[in-house]
Order: sequence, then C-alpha cells, then structure tokens
Amino acid sequence: MNKGGFVQQPQMARFFRYAGLFVPLVLILYGFALYANLISSERTVNLTLLIAISIAWVIIGILQFLIRKQSKATVIIFLTTYHVIAGIYLVFITEVMSPLSIYWLLLALASYAYFSKRGFIASVSAYFVVAIVDGVVDRILLAQHNVLDHNLTMIATVSIIALIIYYISKFQNAITEELATAKAQESLQRSRVVSIVNNLTDAVISTDVDGIVRVYNAACLNLLDTNNSLNGRHIDEILPLIDQDGKEVSLFKEFQSAKTVVKRDDLSFVFDEDDKMRLEVTFSPIRSSYSRSKVSKTHDGYIIIMRDITKEKSLEEERDEFISVISHELRTPITIAEGSVSNVQVMMKHPDVTNSMLVDAINVAHEQILFLASMVNDLSTLSRAERGVANDAEDIDVRELAHELHKKYADAASAKKLHLNIDLSTKVSKVHVSRLYLEELLQNFITNAIKYTEKGGVTIIINQEADIITFAIKDSGIGISKSDQAKVFGKFYRSEDYRTRETSGTGLGLYVASKLAHKIGAKIQLTSRLNFGSTFSFNLPAVK
Repeated sequence: MNKGGFVQQPQMARFFRYAGLFVPLVLILYGFALYANLISSERTVNLTLLIAISIAWVIIGILQFLIRKQSKATVIIFLTTYHVIAGIYLVFITEVMSPLSIYWLLLALASYAYFSKRGFIASVSAYFVVAIVDGVVDRILLAQHNVLDHNLTMIATVSIIALIIYYISKFQNAITEELATAKAQESLQRSRVVSIVNNLTDAVISTDVDGIVRVYNAACLNLLDTNNSLNGRHIDEILPLIDQDGKEVSLFKEFQSAKTVVKRDDLSFVFDEDDKMRLEVTFSPIRSSYSRSKVSKTHDGYIIIMRDITKEKSLEEERDEFISVISHELRTPITIAEGSVSNVQVMMKHPDVTNSMLVDAINVAHEQILFLASMVNDLSTLSRAERGVANDAEDIDVRELAHELHKKYADAASAKKLHLNIDLSTKVSKVHVSRLYLEELLQNFITNAIKYTEKGGVTIIINQEADIITFAIKDSGIGISKSDQAKVFGKFYRSEDYRTRETSGTGLGLYVASKLAHKIGAKIQLTSRLNFGSTFSFNLPAVK
C-alpha cells in the first residue's frame, strides 16, 4: 500500500470535517427507522441506547467541525471516539452484517489519511474486534451460530476498504507527485526570474494588492541605501516621495488610480531634509491571464521600476540654463557688431563721411567680434574638458612651461605698461598631467590678471616644497570683494564693480578654470583683497 500521512491539504481536512458532522446524522436516522420497524431487523433496538449514541455523535460531530486547526492529539481523540461509537452502533443497533458497515470505510480512510499505515491497521483491527463482539452478542442474545456469515462479512468489508484506500492513496500520491513537480518547476522559474531581476541595474519592487512588498532586487537596496529587509513593509513606508512642489505623494494611491503603465519623473525620494534623490518611477498593475479571463478589473498586485535620474535632471536643467544664458550673452555683441557694420555700409555712401568715422565703427565691430571669439574659445575649452579630449597625462617640465608662458604674454603686459615677472624655486621637478589642460588653466589666470590690472604687474609663481608643486598667478589689480569671491567660479558671473564692467568678458573664464582644475586633480585657492590685487593658486604632486 502507498504511504499516506497526516492531512496537509485543506480540502481533505474540510471533507473529513463535514463528513464527521453529516454522515452520523444519516446513521442516526437509520437507527430510528429500525426502532420504528420501518426497516426489518432481527434485533430489537434499545431506544435509550440509540438516543445516547445519537447525542454522543452529534456532540462529537459539532466539536470536530468547530475546531478547524486540530493537532494530532485532538485528531486521535476524535477518531477514537468515532470508532467507539460506531462499534457500539454496529453491535447493538444494526449488527456488523448491516449495509451500514460501509461507514467503517470512512473511518478507515480518515485513519489512513491522518496516520498512514498505522492508522489504517488500527482502524481495521478495531473493525475485527467489533465483528467478534457482534458474533458473541448474536450467540448470546439470538442464539445464532452464523460464524461463516460473520467471517464473510468481515473479509468482504475489509477487502472493499483496503481496495478503495489503495486506489485513493494511489490517486493521492499521483496528485502529490504532480504537485511536487509543479512546485519544483515553479521554484525553478521563480529562481530564474529572481536571478534576472537581481541582475537588473534598475530597482524593481513587486507588491500585493494592498501595497505590501513581496519581491525586490539588490538594486533596490542600493538605491534606497539600506540593508534592511523590505518584505512585509508597505510601499509608502519605504518610499516617502514628494513632487516638485514639495508635496507628499502616496505611491499606493497612485497605484490604485493606475489602469495601465504609468511613468513619472517628477518625484523625489527624501533621505532627510537636505538630501533628496530625483527618481524616474514606472509602475503598473500586474494582470495574470487568469485575471484577464475572469474579471478585467482584477489584478495580482503592482510592479514598480525605479532609477536615479538626479544627475540627468541636473544636467538637463544645467543645459537649459546654459543655452538660455549663452543665447542672451551672444545676442548683445552680435547686435552691436551687426549695427556697426551696417553703419559703415550707410556711411560709405555718404559724401561727408571721414575715415576716422569709418575706423571708429569698424573698431567697435572688431571689439565685439573679438569678444565673440573669446567666448567661443572659452566654450571650446569647456567642451574639451567636459568630453575629456586631450586628457592624456604626460611629464611636463614646469620651468620650461613657465618661460613659455612668460614669452607668450610679455607683449600683452607691456602694452598695458605692466611687468610680467617669474618667481621660480631653485629646484622644481616635473608634473604628470595633461599639458593642454595645465597650459589653458594658467593662461586663463594670466589673461585675467593682465585684464584687471591697471598698474603694477603680474607674477607667475612656481614653488616646490617636498613633493608638492604650487602654481600661483599674482597680480596688483582691482581685487575681488569677499561677497564676490564665492561666486566668481560660477557660469557667466561678472562682478557689479564698475571697473569690471569697463572691460569686456564672458563670465566663463573662471568657470572654465574650475573645470580644468578638476580634470587635473587640483583645487583652486583664491586670495584677494579689494584694491590690493588677487592670487589664484593650486597644487600638483611632483614626479618622483
């Protein structure tokens, strides 16, 4: 016989609960029919005993029906009581050879289902005991010697019980094997899905219909910066979100109103008051094929996919701002240059125009074109730095570089009657950085120093202490106020100082310088005092 066991399937347990409640009622009705002689029988039914059996059956049936979660000890008590009552019923009410002996089939089946072979053997043994007692009662009360009939009845009943239980157990084991195979396949598929989800770079969360998290991947923990389990927690608890206006957003309420896939990129995840992360959140109800075939409005939960778009949004906003500002900055010089050239065209047709008038107009246009060229050059430098063009590092002779810069800008300083000086340490090593970025950074500081210095001079200072080389450009110019020092490295920023406004400039120079410094791994230091000049410096490690 195949192996049974303690009932685990809720459907089978429910069947035995209902059978234990209603089958005894049929037997009680049969007993009262015997008592009323509606069914012929050789025995006289004792009404008191029948009533006692009926009450006992009803009580035990109600109790086992009401107690849904039953332990093994409880089941043993109920099955033993049912066997005892059934034995008394068969012996003193109907006799073993009654067709109702088949009721023992249900008891044997329940015993096998709950306690496997031991339960079946115990139930069949109890039946043999009841059959023997019934035979003794027949001999005493009715003086009958129908031993053969008893034996045949017992053999037939036990054979039927064993055969039915065999096929039931075989069928049950087949179902169990199918379920085990299905569970194994489901477990395999789940493992595959979990493996795929865990290898996704985007954060993925699956919730039930109540918004309780059931599945999530490793990227989700990384995104939320936590090692705590998310299972069993509500989605609004682990994802406190706000919109662009700072209003709290309940993701679960968004779920409930979603009919299809919804994508939002205006939400921010709040770590604390000063730390927010911009998210792109895509969510949708999970609809299985069963749900679609049954009721189109039902679903199995929600799936959420999230990724950090803080950098993308920041770059997007920065780009929009940059385009807006650069358009505004380009408009003025282009307008002036175009107007000056137009004036020259008109004046050339006028008979009284002088060469000085034409020269003045051409000079104005030329100055604006030079301004545009300077802006384009700054933008080109910024673009190279952002894209990493010419980012290859090389060993640079610092002393040689300083003399090249002095030679290149000496004439521009002399034109303004300024001294361009060099202050070098006795021994200066080489540095290993991008030559283009280092040259453009120093050139930026030198041209700025010459531009904003009216008298005195500009000094290129390069000193080495231990393994650190310090580069500095010092001037005796107009200086920078303390309020402006924190802003000068911003895009298109120009001081409101009238002396700054008297010179042309794009406001990009120091912003580009900060980008170049970042590319070569340096940090710019600014020391300045209004009317006493400025010093821009940075440090680089010397080549050993």
